[in-house]
Amino acid sequence: MQDRFLTTGRVLPELAAKLGLTGLAGRASGQAWDARAQFPCVPYDQLDVQMATHRNGDVAARVIVRFEEVAESIRLIRLMLEQLPAGELLSDVGNALEGSMGIGWVEGWRGEILVALHAGRDNRIHRLHPHDPSWQNWPVLEHAIMGNIVPDFPLINKSFNLSYSGVDL
Repeated sequence: MQDRFLTTGRVLPELAAKLGLTGLAGRASGQAWDARAQFPCVPYDQLDVQMATHRNGDVAARVIVRFEEVAESIRLIRLMLEQLPAGELLSDVGNALEGSMGIGWVEGWRGEILVALHAGRDNRIHRLHPHDPSWQNWPVLEHAIMGNIVPDFPLINKSFNLSYSGVDL
C-alpha cells in the first residue's frame, strides 16, 4: 500500500499555490489555509481550530490529512457539545425581503464553499449559486496524474474526492 500511496499523484506546494489548490488536497500540498482558522466565525472563534497540513502532496499525504481532519472534527464536536448554551435550539428568522441578497462562506471538507442567494417574491429563492471548491481543484488533478501509471488514476482521483457535478455540497 505504501508503494502505491507514497509519491503517487504528487502535487508540489509551489504548483498547489500557483493553481489555488484548496481544502484537504491543498493542505496535503503545504497550503496552510482553512477558513475556520484564518477567519473563524461562531463557534470556531472559541475553539482554536488545529489545521492539518503536510508538504508531500501525494496520495499518502492526502490520506493522512483526511485522518487528521476526522480526529480534529471529533475534538471540535466534543468541545461544541460541552459549550452548548442552554435555551432554544430553533428560532424563527423571519421572511427575507424581495431583492435581498446574502452570501455565505464556510470551510467544507473539500475546501471553501461560497453560496450566494438572491431572495424573490413571497420568501422564495430567486437565484442561488453554490460554489463547490472542486471547481478550483479539478485542473490540479490533471497535473497530479502526469507521470503516473494508468492503474493509479482511480487512486489519485479518489484521493482528491472531487465533485463531478460541483453541487453536491
